[in-house]
Amino acid sequence: MLKPYYHFYLIATLLLATTVAYAQTDTINFSNRRLNTAYLTPGLKQYLVYTQNPLRHKTLGLGYWVRDVQVQTRQHKKVFVIQQHWYGNDTLNYRTVTSVNQADNFAPIYHAETVKGITKAYNWNAASMSGADTVMNNAAKSFSLNFKVPNFNWNLDMETFEMLPLAAGKTFAINFYDAGIGTPEYVIYQVQGSEPLILLDNQKVDCWKLFYEGKMPNGAPYTQTFWISKKSHEMLKEEDVAGGLIRYKIKLPGTTPDIVSRFK
Repeated sequence: MLKPYYHFYLIATLLLATTVAYAQTDTINFSNRRLNTAYLTPGLKQYLVYTQNPLRHKTLGLGYWVRDVQVQTRQHKKVFVIQQHWYGNDTLNYRTVTSVNQADNFAPIYHAETVKGITKAYNWNAASMSGADTVMNNAAKSFSLNFKVPNFNWNLDMETFEMLPLAAGKTFAINFYDAGIGTPEYVIYQVQGSEPLILLDNQKVDCWKLFYEGKMPNGAPYTQTFWISKKSHEMLKEEDVAGGLIRYKIKLPGTTPDIVSRFK
């Protein structure tokens, strides 16, 4: 049996440890402005996306993602307008995404996706999300959802991570929502040290490694790791492991042709 003074000491130690662990978790929201939007560099960013099944290691599933970040003025306010194009080896894999966010805190204003010819578009604010009635043939026109807490657009996780105050030992809680799917939830990301990546001309770029561990709808675990440059804050690499499959996103160099503009 524990002596009374030792029992008190043990409780105090556990409470202190819990407080310290909690203090090390940064909650990212719009009021504390922990995101530094100056880190999000406008311009075209292109990624090679490939998936490998270890059981069929001689083949790869290939994709090509284009993310164009622009700063515009709408209704006398600066906003980020982010256009995405996802390409695959089949037209069924093609997807376009348009997102509009406030420039000062990255709060979502609008989000639309077109997949297999079906468009779902939403107006988004701190209190709710609803189908955009100004978009023709909007499959999500009748959608409506009220929020208990304002949230970030999970479809823009890569851009969000580039604005985080990354540092050794940091843990972040971000209330993310994947437009039109389920409900918002806090997602925990941990900085698991750093690692250099070797780019063109054997240039070494020191990166923070941001890690997330979650569960798929069927309960199976999956992990995501993001390599983000300490100097430029750009996300240079992502590794996703789920159901035995491994997917990578690798940022391509600036010499990569802009295939979206070329074939307009």
